[in-house]
Amino acid sequence: MRCHLSTLMGQSRYSIQDVHVKTGLARSTVTQLYHDKATRIDFETIEKLCALFDCDISSLLELEGIKKENDRNG
Repeated sequence: MRCHLSTLMGQSRYSIQDVHVKTGLARSTVTQLYHDKATRIDFETIEKLCALFDCDISSLLELEGIKKENDRNG
């Protein structure tokens, strides 16, 4: 799984602190997602980030390897 939070933040020119303040998420959570180091993510976190960036979940998260496997099988 890959998180595109850093890309979304760059497009909006938001810092980690900005996202922390605007969403109420823990700064450590935002930092882990920003650096693509998180090992899990809550639904509430996804909802808050999607609301902040006015995007859907596929703009925030991507499953890597799934398309390649489907291409081989199909």
